[in-house]
Parts: sequence; structure tokens; C-alpha cells
Amino acid sequence: MKGIIVALSISDRRGIPKRNVETVQLLEGYGIEGDAHAGNWHRQVSILALESIEKMMKTTGLKLRPGIFAENITTKNLDTSKLKIGDRITIGEAELEVTQIGKECHKPCAIFRKVGDCIMPKEGIFARVVKGGNIKVGDECIVHRS
Repeated sequence: MKGIIVALSISDRRGIPKRNVETVQLLEGYGIEGDAHAGNWHRQVSILALESIEKMMKTTGLKLRPGIFAENITTKNLDTSKLKIGDRITIGEAELEVTQIGKECHKPCAIFRKVGDCIMPKEGIFARVVKGGNIKVGDECIVHRS
């Protein structure tokens, strides 16, 4: 299974939409350099499919962009609904391991209040950085089954 990165997004606070950047540095065992979600835990990097965002735009009529749901990596043509815990994703020299599918949403977050819903609890994927490296918009994502 393959996809492509269409957006990379970071923020210095949790629970808010992230700003788009062209490139990020993945740090082994930590996450994305400069992102609020980085740290020594299992949800270092969040991934959401562009198709999920587009589906939400269609149902709500809102104009939404990558990063609005606080995801770090927005992919295209990568069916994230088929990912399983333990799967690995290679992006350039970097490698991520899927650690969680969806999440419990704590109170209505800023994203929920702004957009009216949050798709991360249902469709977000979370991973830890197994091997660090620079990644950029346009890089290919290759899934390796666990």
C-alpha cells in the first residue's frame, strides 16, 4: 500500500489547528521537531487521509484544509482505514510505527468548536518514530504490514 504526503503540519500548542510547512525533521523516539505532540509517548505523530478531510467538507459544506484537525501528516491515496497497530510506514529515510487507531476526544476541543466535528477520534492514525529523518511534501509513504 502506497500514498503520498500532501501536507505537513505543526503547532506549538496541542488541541489547535496546525500550520502547514514544506518539510519536517522526524526525531527517533520523539516525533516532529518543533511540534507540541512530540515527546516520549505513543502518539508522537498523527496521520490523516486527505480523503477524510474531503469527505468532511462534502458533508458539512465547510472549506477545510490539511492541518485543521491537528494532524501532522496528511496523505493522499493511502487508505488509512486499512492500517493496523504495528504496521510500519516508510517515508524517505524515516520510518514510523502505527501505535493507535483513533482516539478519545477530550471535551469539545478547539477544532470541534471551530469545525463542528472532529474526525481524528474516528479516522486519525497515530505513530511513533522508529527511525528519524527529514520528510517533505510530495514524499511517498510505503506501508509494511506487521
